[in-house]
Amino acid sequence: MLNKRTLWLVTTALGCVAQPALAQDQQAAADAPQDIVVTGYRASLEQARELKRKSTIIQDSIAADDIAAFPDLNLAEAIQRLPGVAINREAGEGRRISLRGLGPDFTRVQLNGMEVLGNVDSPQDSRGQNSRDRAFDFNLFAAELFNRVDVEKSYQASQTEGGLAGTVGLHTARPFDYKGTKAVVSAQLGTNSLTKDAQPRFTGLLSKNWGDFGILVSGAYSHRDTREEGINTYRWRRNRANGSDLSALTAAEQAKINSGELRFARGNRLSVWDSTQDRLGLTAAIQWKPSDKINLALDGLYGTFKGKRFETHLASRGGGGSTWLGGGQTFAGVTYRNSKVNAIHWNDQNEVDYLDVSGANTATETRNQQTKNVFKELVFSGDAELAEGLTMRFLGGVERSSFDVPVSDKFYLEGYGDVISDYRGGTYSLKNTYKWNVADPKNWHAREIDMVANFQESAFDTGKLSFDYALTPNDTLVFGGEWRRFKNGGYSRIADDVLLPQFRAGTVSSNIANYAQVYTGYSGQDWVVVDYDKALAQLNVSREANLSAPQSVYAVEERTKAAFAQYQWDHLLGAMPFRGNIGLRYYRTNVISTGIASFGSRAASGAAEARIERSYDGVLPAANLIFEVEKGMLVRFSAGQNINRPGLSSLAANGSVTLGDNNEYSVSVGNPNLKPYKSTDLNLSLEYYFGKVGFIAVGPFFKHLDGFIATKTVNDVRYSETGLPTTLSPGLTANTNITSFSRPINLGGTDLVGIELAGQADFAFLPAPFDRFGAAGNFSYLDSKYDYTTIYGPDAIRTTLEGLSHVNANLTLYYQDRKFDARVSANYRSGYVYSAAPVSTSLGKDQDLTGYAATTYVDASAHYSLTDKIQLTFDAINLTNQREKQYSDSSQRLYVVTRAGTTVMGGVRISF
Repeated sequence: MLNKRTLWLVTTALGCVAQPALAQDQQAAADAPQDIVVTGYRASLEQARELKRKSTIIQDSIAADDIAAFPDLNLAEAIQRLPGVAINREAGEGRRISLRGLGPDFTRVQLNGMEVLGNVDSPQDSRGQNSRDRAFDFNLFAAELFNRVDVEKSYQASQTEGGLAGTVGLHTARPFDYKGTKAVVSAQLGTNSLTKDAQPRFTGLLSKNWGDFGILVSGAYSHRDTREEGINTYRWRRNRANGSDLSALTAAEQAKINSGELRFARGNRLSVWDSTQDRLGLTAAIQWKPSDKINLALDGLYGTFKGKRFETHLASRGGGGSTWLGGGQTFAGVTYRNSKVNAIHWNDQNEVDYLDVSGANTATETRNQQTKNVFKELVFSGDAELAEGLTMRFLGGVERSSFDVPVSDKFYLEGYGDVISDYRGGTYSLKNTYKWNVADPKNWHAREIDMVANFQESAFDTGKLSFDYALTPNDTLVFGGEWRRFKNGGYSRIADDVLLPQFRAGTVSSNIANYAQVYTGYSGQDWVVVDYDKALAQLNVSREANLSAPQSVYAVEERTKAAFAQYQWDHLLGAMPFRGNIGLRYYRTNVISTGIASFGSRAASGAAEARIERSYDGVLPAANLIFEVEKGMLVRFSAGQNINRPGLSSLAANGSVTLGDNNEYSVSVGNPNLKPYKSTDLNLSLEYYFGKVGFIAVGPFFKHLDGFIATKTVNDVRYSETGLPTTLSPGLTANTNITSFSRPINLGGTDLVGIELAGQADFAFLPAPFDRFGAAGNFSYLDSKYDYTTIYGPDAIRTTLEGLSHVNANLTLYYQDRKFDARVSANYRSGYVYSAAPVSTSLGKDQDLTGYAATTYVDASAHYSLTDKIQLTFDAINLTNQREKQYSDSSQRLYVVTRAGTTVMGGVRISF
């Protein structure tokens, strides 16, 4: 159901676009004021429109009219302006994209024609920290390094198979994009309303052409502090008193608690995620065109993204999964009293929305992380006319990326006091009142340390060769082949519960004064944290001595060979221009998966390497038809099939064997034998082009998705069926009974339907100065449901596909004259299911899913030209300080709510 905000965005966008479209024809465009210079944002819209119009497939594009003039500071934020695209954000900045309702893992990203993968994880556990997938993180590169982005939504046989949601093509600048010599420098300085830091951002480009030869280099650097702060729970659970004193309550209240009907927040936290980020990107391009028949290019890109994260929480540590309840723990020989419930209130859903507790077990968490991402790519490509009517095209490239988290440690302090938790302000509210001084180190003692180090790396090698053979001036046969090798691997080192045994034995000193600090960064509440390095030194704790040997070790390698043949034409069908292509693509992929299987929680003496090889192949048909029914009006139709290879974690051959308390074995493994997802796609697009920048497009589409992957658990199987070696434990044989055996498998499919509406226009029909205004907008509606009981078991439900927002809408209003241009953009994304995996305990179901509420982000940008060479710039991101609201269960209980502040930046751009 559409809410008022959605309807407002849709009607405004379509109204703004449709009105000038009806009033403005080709003659009106010719009569438009001649003093409007087509540069800046208007030029970007014009270039993007022409790319869309001339394309043989269904696609949308974003273009920059010059270096450092990309219409957004972040690539993901720019791409979200296109129809059918949604993004997720970290600390207010766009990270990954979802295309046409399918998650980031289903969108392939190509950089200068070569497929790439670059991982940067989330700092939040609830958003998938330390995830491993095929998605690309757009936070890795500054937008200024790119001058074009294409989002391809239909498939053709000449395209690399994969990315069944679509393909995002990123293009860096080349010397022949400019005439002669080109030099540009751009500098900006900004700040954020939460961090209040200085955020410098620098971009530079130098390009030089010597006739048929050119060289270009560019670079971008930025430094910024980010902050997300908010409140969160650890889900909600039915519970009882767990030993808490209920004597202050009425008999009816005591009976209600003891009945187990009430649902408590398992815990709650006031939370801050701080990060210092340094991003550096460098590009280089060499072009050589010795004749009209030969064009060669060498493109290189290097990027690093470094982060130092500081995360802290003031949290409850209740017993049995209930906020503040329980107690009776022992420290240094002293048993602390059980908590006492002074007052309680619950709502109509039996959710406790007010709880006053004395002696509440409380914790603070200090988390330090260091991250580093390095990306390197080199691509050599070109084309040459070998003979009249025969052109060869080629591409060869290598890409290497690594993501290292050498430090990801958490230090917990513990204390006791009186606390009131009040959730009565609404679904996404929490107000904690602490009746003791949580900012006094004397009230806290050390409890435990958890340590983690993670590392993963990826590699792509690609070679493509194709030929265009002109059968007639209007008919071409395109055929060729491709070879690719993709590798991904990594490991973890873990040390849990460091200090905890000493804490329980009472041998850890309660004096933390030498390494305690008071954190003052959270609005309205201070609390005690630790200086982590001082704490380790004071407690004589060594990370290296405690971290385990590498575990969860894995490596997945895919080697693919593909061949295709495609016929394309450009004819008249009667008097109507008719063009398109039709073709077939064959692929064969070999998968080699290796991993360290382990016995117990660590890769100890029983560890052994598992290696599994398999292959699969298939044929993918595709057709794209374009009819120009009248001048400026196109009808496109496409049909085809595509695949998406399984998630990297599912393909891993590593596994673990666990021996339970009752001498029962359980086994969990990956499955390199998984088949890829497969889709059958139908697309229709009706497009009308008018004026210099105007167009309207309507595009319904349908996808049938098959091969969903789920983890399936079966009982009572022979150990020989697991594929793991018997050397993991002396007690294992091929015939040993395995009580529980879990692995991912391919399951059924579902259908996805949607429609996209888009348009843009200048308001040239309005009187001056309003004729300098224009608008661009789009709206998409998507729907797909899936029975998640087939994946997650009987406690799951049938619901909207994970990651799918029913509605995405964008509206940009812009103004431009000779010296000044400005725009304001709003992006709306309706709520969506993040994970449909249920969480259940013996007490009942905590939740059937988690999801995100709807968001509307508003950004603005302005530029003023002092001279033809000097331009002042201004950008503002997240003007309304939109909150990210994550909920637990389909009843939408509070899970995580954060805000990241508004960022503003001002600067200067100089061309030479």
